Amino acid sequence: MSGFWIAIIVGVVLVIWVVAIYNALVRLRENRENAFADIDVQLKQRHDLVPQLVAAVKGYMDHESGVLKAVTAARQSAVNASSVNEKIAAEKQLNSALSGLSLQVEAYPDLKASSNFMQLQNELSDIENKLAAVRRFFNSTTKELNVSVQKFPNVVFAGMFGFKQEPMFDLGEAQRVTLEVAPEIKF
Repeated sequence: MSGFWIAIIVGVVLVIWVVAIYNALVRLRENRENAFADIDVQLKQRHDLVPQLVAAVKGYMDHESGVLKAVTAARQSAVNASSVNEKIAAEKQLNSALSGLSLQVEAYPDLKASSNFMQLQNELSDIENKLAAVRRFFNSTTKELNVSVQKFPNVVFAGMFGFKQEPMFDLGEAQRVTLEVAPEIKF
């Protein structure tokens, strides 16, 4: 009879332990989703600003329509993305397109002097700074989830419960390449 009670106690402890692991993984996944919701708010503001920026630039850059079309298409992809991973990929594309636009703008001093354009650039810069902050928080929560999914004994149960490593929201290869090039300083 005492062996029966020991087995029951071990079984209950094991169930409680597995439930605790599951609940911890759920909490981490929800923290990550919540962190991405903060990113979504900033991305929405950015997506609303991009058409205004394109409209301000359009009059100055008629022969650079390929750049404007790339920004518009990248914005549309970002707006239409539904899952977190799709949004991350679409935002990398939009970042790259906006970088291309910024490079083209350098050739238009009248555009850079336009107060409307400067205001839009400042708003975009503010949004980019806020995005950087919420991306750091998102990546922190994603790292916490990924570490927990990989730790033993969680790794044993994570796959069974549908938990997996999730991607970080990084710059992407195109942005990383441009950041590795030293800035050119002109006087």
